[in-house]
This record gives sequence, structure tokens and C-alpha cells, in this order.
Amino acid sequence: MMEKKMKTSARKLDHLLICLERNIERGDPGFSDIRLVHNALPECDLDFIETRTEFLGFTLESPLFIAGMTGGHPETKEVNRTLARITSEHGIGMGVGSQRAALENAALEDTFSVVREEAPKAFLVANIGVVQLRDHGMEWAERAVSMIEADALAVHLNFLQEAVQPEGDHDARGCLEAVAELCSDFRIPVIVKETGSGISAETARLCWQAGAKAIDVGGWGGTSWAAVEGLRTEPETATGEYRHPRLSTMFEDWGIPTVISLMEVAGTGGPVIATGGIRNGIDMAKAIALGADLCGVALPFLKPAMQGEKELERTVTAFYDELRVAMFLSGAKNPGTLRENRPYITGRTRQMMKK
Repeated sequence: MMEKKMKTSARKLDHLLICLERNIERGDPGFSDIRLVHNALPECDLDFIETRTEFLGFTLESPLFIAGMTGGHPETKEVNRTLARITSEHGIGMGVGSQRAALENAALEDTFSVVREEAPKAFLVANIGVVQLRDHGMEWAERAVSMIEADALAVHLNFLQEAVQPEGDHDARGCLEAVAELCSDFRIPVIVKETGSGISAETARLCWQAGAKAIDVGGWGGTSWAAVEGLRTEPETATGEYRHPRLSTMFEDWGIPTVISLMEVAGTGGPVIATGGIRNGIDMAKAIALGADLCGVALPFLKPAMQGEKELERTVTAFYDELRVAMFLSGAKNPGTLRENRPYITGRTRQMMKK
């Protein structure tokens, strides 16, 4: 058991270092196929654009959501501390990375609990894998939530990543039932989230029926966990013996592009978080126009967070400024009116939506 705990924590550090040092983005999320309609007479004041939004009963100052990315190794604590401080200062929401390592080893809990210490009033989302939920049930879900005093719990689906990990969880049976059991009796909202392969309309409907209160589409076109796992096989990053990277490479193109997934899921049930390849405020505006309630961003904030609070502040502010200008030029005074605007849909996205 101790060896398993150490492997989980070491894997978290592997992931962090690879995301910082290597190119792990793959594919096209589809935002280049979306063009917002320019309003030559916007009839609003750029200085008074309102970005405040409602999500699961919480009022957030912006649709920007810091998506879960790290935790579970001692060296990740300061990253989460910096992310949480910015979250608190800007009145936005934040998710933590998978809490499995800390659930297996209580000594690592502070790498996650630090976010609540730094952001006592923020909207925080805990994070547990659907396989761990199935295998450990309500106990682990409750512990994950208590660890950061979370306002919602994300149950992540990452079967592509698990499939290319020889040490991964390869049995997906019983997971939907586990989600339904959790949702039927849980004290805070449950968010079902993908981690880079997208969610289809059909899967979304199953999640709503199971009782999910929100869906994070986690689409293809940003961070590729197949690519990350492939890079873990290299001598300078590997902490153990892993299968040949060819399997990971073959599946770097697997998944539903973020924009397609968002368009499929929006309108099928409750609120939607668009995550996967959002790299600036214009992408955020496009996602909102397509039906997103929040826009999850992870990788663009990782390096700035490592460099310190001042650099992260600059990056977050740039996203805000870009979003507000895009809203102004669309004639949208707030996220609600932006969501009512019609976008132009071109290219591969338009072709895929016709199928």
C-alpha cells in the first residue's frame, strides 16, 4: 500500500514537470472556426461591461474559472497557494487537481487544503476520479470535500489517460451507477467533468439523468493527457517502467473538440463549464456565446503561478481585458446578453455539426 501511495504522488510531480517543460498541447479545440458577430453600434460603455455571473447558486465576478491542475505532492503546495490567492482577489472560482494522492496519504492533504486557507470565501471545487468514487464510495467523496471545505465536487472522467497508463484503472464498469448513487444523497452539487476527450450529447444526458448539477466538457484541443503519459516514458521524466509511448501517441488525436462538445452539451440540461484549449479572453467570449456558463483555464496559468503571484495577476488580467473588449465589440453588456448573440460557425466545426 505504501508503494502505491508513493507512486501516486510521484506521478503528480511527473505530470506537473512535464506540463511546465514540454509541449503537451495537441489538436484544435475549434475556437478558430467561431467568429463573433461584430456590432458596429454596440450601444454600451466598455468601462462598465459587467462580467459577473451566477453558477450553482454562487455569484462570481467573472466566468473565468481556474480549472483543477495540481496538488498531491509537496512541491505542488505553493502553486496551489498562488492560484488560490488570485482566485480570492478576483472573486472567481477554482478547482483543485485530483485529490487521490491525499486521499491515499493524509500527509499530502495540506497541498490541497492550502487553497481554502488562502481563499476563505471563494467558490472551490473538490476533485475525485470516477473510479475512486466507484471503489471507495461516499467516504472518499466526503473526505475530498472536507479537505478543502468545497462548495462543489467534480467527479472526473479520464479513461483515455487511464487506458494508456499500464498502472491505470482499466475497468470502467459501474461508474455511472456510482455517480447516480452519489448525486442522490450528496450535500453539495456534483459536477461531472472530462479531462481532455470531451463529452457527447448522449453522455451528457446520462449525466443529467444521474443527477449531475453541472457538466465540464473538458474537450480535445488543449492539454493532451495521452501526450503527457507518452512523455512520462522518457528516461529524464519517468519514475518507473511504463509501456512503449506508441500507444499514447496513437491516441493524441482521440476525442471531441471542445467547441463541438460544448455545442452538443449546452441546452441538454444544466449549466456547462467549457474547458479545453481556452487560451485567451476571446476564446472565453466565444465559449459563452456558444452556451458556456464558466470557462475553465489551466495550462496558461501554470507557468505564471510558478513564477509568482505578480506574474499570474498579469496573465489573469490579460484574460479579463480581452473578454471585456470582445463583449464590448459584440454589443454585450454582460455574459447573459453575450450568450444571446449569434456566432458565425465555419470550417471543420460546421462540417462536424452537420453530421
